[in-house]
Amino acid sequence: MLSLVILSWAAVSPLLLAARAQELITDDTYFYGQSEPVYPTPETPELGAWADAVSKARQFVNLTAGATSQTGCSGFIPNIPRLGFPGMCLTDAGNGVRATDYVNSWPAGLHVGASWNKDLAHQRAHYMGSEAKIKGVNVLLGPFIGPIGRVVTGGRNWEGFSVDPYLSGALVHETVSGIQNAGVVATTKHFIAQEQETHRLPTRVDPMAQSVSSNVDDKTMHELYLCKAMNGLLKGELGFQGFVVSDWGAQMSGVASALAGLDVAMPNGAGKWAGNLSLAINNGSVPESRLDDMATRVLASWYKMKQDEDFPAPGYGMPADLTKPHEVVDARSKGAKPALFDGAAEGHVLVKNSKGALPLDSSRMKLISLFGYSAKAPNYNTPEGADTPWRFPPWTMGLHAANATEVNIGWMGNLSISYADIAPNGTLVSGGGSGASAQGLISTPFDALISQCQEDGTALFWDLESGNPDVNPTSDACIVVGNVWATEGYDRPTLRDKFTDGLIESVASQCANTIVVFHNAGVRLVDSFIDHPNVTAVIFAHLPGQESGKALVSLLYGKTNPSGRLPYTVARDESDYGRVAEPDLTLPGDQYGMFPQSDFTEGVFIDYRHFDARNITPRFEFGFGLSYTTFDYSDLSASTVSDALQPYPTGQVAEGGQEDLWDVVAVVKANITNSGKLDGKEVAQLYLGIPGESTPVKQLRGFEKLLIPVGERATVRFELTRRDLSVWDVEAQKWLLQKGRYQVFVGRSSRDLPLLETLTI
Repeated sequence: MLSLVILSWAAVSPLLLAARAQELITDDTYFYGQSEPVYPTPETPELGAWADAVSKARQFVNLTAGATSQTGCSGFIPNIPRLGFPGMCLTDAGNGVRATDYVNSWPAGLHVGASWNKDLAHQRAHYMGSEAKIKGVNVLLGPFIGPIGRVVTGGRNWEGFSVDPYLSGALVHETVSGIQNAGVVATTKHFIAQEQETHRLPTRVDPMAQSVSSNVDDKTMHELYLCKAMNGLLKGELGFQGFVVSDWGAQMSGVASALAGLDVAMPNGAGKWAGNLSLAINNGSVPESRLDDMATRVLASWYKMKQDEDFPAPGYGMPADLTKPHEVVDARSKGAKPALFDGAAEGHVLVKNSKGALPLDSSRMKLISLFGYSAKAPNYNTPEGADTPWRFPPWTMGLHAANATEVNIGWMGNLSISYADIAPNGTLVSGGGSGASAQGLISTPFDALISQCQEDGTALFWDLESGNPDVNPTSDACIVVGNVWATEGYDRPTLRDKFTDGLIESVASQCANTIVVFHNAGVRLVDSFIDHPNVTAVIFAHLPGQESGKALVSLLYGKTNPSGRLPYTVARDESDYGRVAEPDLTLPGDQYGMFPQSDFTEGVFIDYRHFDARNITPRFEFGFGLSYTTFDYSDLSASTVSDALQPYPTGQVAEGGQEDLWDVVAVVKANITNSGKLDGKEVAQLYLGIPGESTPVKQLRGFEKLLIPVGERATVRFELTRRDLSVWDVEAQKWLLQKGRYQVFVGRSSRDLPLLETLTI
C-alpha cells in the first residue's frame, strides 16, 4: 500500500476557538475531539523491495502541498522541473477512473465483496490501473478500507468490500497489488474508523458542532479496524513506507497534522499549510527532517512504480471540461471484457429460489412481464460542463439515476431534510459520490431481456413506472427490478422502502411466479414480502457496473450459474442489528460539547459476530448464497506445523508488521463434491473459534472459490498464520497466540458449517 487517505476526526473552526478562548486550552487532544495524537512520526524505513526507491527519493526533498491542476485530476502534486519530477495526478477510483470519458465502469467494491473471488478482484484492479496509466493518472484514490460497514445504514458502505475484516482485507490486498502491478499508486482509504456520513463534516443542525469523534478501544481497533493512527501503527507497527494524504478539504490543523504524520495536504496549497509550512520549518515548529520525510515518501512511491521511466504526462487524458473539444484518449481494452462480465455476474447473490423458478426455461417462456424503475437506463448519460449550477456535477458522481439536488444539499451538511432511499430514474450500477464512476455505456436489464426474448420468440410486457401495475394473468414469469440508493454525503434513511415493497406485493398478488431483483448499495431487508408464496426467487444484484443487464439475464436463464455470497448479514428487522443499525447522532453538552461522539462500545461484535453472540437468527446469514447445483463437504483435517510456538512474535518489523506474524502455523484441508446436475463455483469458508471470554463465537479466517464440474471432487487447502490465530494483548501491546483448543469450522456460510475439527496449540 503506497498512499493512504486519512480524514480529520475534528474540524477546528474560528467559531470554536472564539467560544473556547477564555478556557486557555493547551492540550491538542481537545481539538481532536478526544483522540490524542501520536508524535513524532517515524521516518521512512528502507525495507525490502522499497530500499532502492527510498534511497533515490532522499535526493529530492523540496516537495510542497498539493497544487491546482489544469486537468481533470482530483488532485495534483506539483512538478519540480529542475529535479526532473513532472508531478503526480491523483484521481478517484472507487469502481473506475472517475470524471473522464473512454474508461470502463467496473463493479463496485461491495459487488466484488459479494463475489468472494480474489482472482476477479485482482483482474478488476489491474485493468483499472492500466486505464489510469493510459490517462496519465499516477495515483488512484482507492481501494476502500473504510467504512467497513459498522453502521448498517452507512451511506458509503457500498464503496468497501465487506463488513468482515478478513474478507475485506483479502480483497483489498488483491486490489492494491492489481493496481500497482499496472504501475499506478494505490490509495487505501479511509484510514480509519470513518463509519458514518452523519457529522463527518461540521453540520448546520448545530453551528457549534464539529466533526464526529470515533472512540474505539485498543483491542477493537487492532482486531477490527486496525489503527493507532498514522505514526504509532501505520508508520511504526506496520512499517508503512508510502505517503499519507488528507481527504479533500479535511486538513483542519497545520503544525499538528505535519507532526502527526500527514505527508500531503489536498486538494491544493491554499489550505492550512500553504506558505505556513515553510515558516514552521524555519522557526523550528516542524523539524526539517519531517519535511524531508514527507518528500521522501511521495517520491519513493513514484520510483517504486517506475513512473520515472515510462509514464504519460500527469493528467494527459483527463480533460478539465468534457463538454469542450479535447483529445480522445481511449483507455479501454478488449481484454477487459471477460473480467467486466464475470465480475458483474459473480457479485449477484441468489437468496431464494422456490418452485424451480430459476433458471428460466426458454422453451416454456411464452410471456414475461417486467416491472420496476431499476430495469431501464437513466434518462440521460452525458457529462455536464465545468460551469454548472451544481457543486458536484451529477455525471461525475454517478447521480443520474437519483435526485442530484438532494445529494448535493446533503454534502453541505444539512441534516434537516429527508433523503431518497431509492434511485427512481433508472438502473443502478454504482452508488453516488466521489467513489462512483461515470458510465461510458450501460447494459440494462430491460435491454438485455429484450434481446433474450427476441432470440426465444417470447412476448415481453412491461411497466417500469407504476407502483400498482396491471399484470397480464398469462405471464409465465414476472420480474420486478428495484434498487437501494446510497451515496457519499448522507447515511441511508432506512433499510427498506415502502414504494418498492408495495410494488412487489402488488405484482405478487397477480402473478404466481414473481422474481425480485435488487440493485442494492447496501443491506436491504425483505421480510415484508419474502414469505409470500408467489415470490419465488430473490436476487441481490448489488452494483454490477456496465455489464449489469447482460450478467443478470445470463443468470436468470442459467447460462451462468450463480456463485455470489453475501458479504454482510440480512436481518429480519432493523432492531436485530442493535445500536449500530443507524449512525450516532450524539451531541454531548459538557467537556466535548463541540464534538459529536461516536462510542464504538459494541467492540468487535458487529454483523454476524453480533448475531452469533446474541443468538439472533438472521433472515440470510453472512456468507450465504444459492446455486443451481449442490455441493457436499467431507474429510476435514486440521494440524499444526510446529509444536514449539512462542506466545508473542519476535521477528523484525517489515511491511505489514513483525515478520513472523505471517508464518504459517496450521493447515486445514477439506473435500468438496459437486453432487448436483450443473457445473458450478462453490465458496468454501473457514471460520475459527478462538479461545477466550471476549472473543466472537467464530471469525472468518479463510475462503476459496472453486470451480467444480458435475460429479467431481476438489480439495480445498487453508493455511492459517500466527496472525489468524492471535488476539491483541492490550497490556503487552502485541499479538498473543494463546495456548488452548481452537475450533475449526468449514462450510457454505457462517451458519451452514457441516465440518468441525479441533486444533490444539
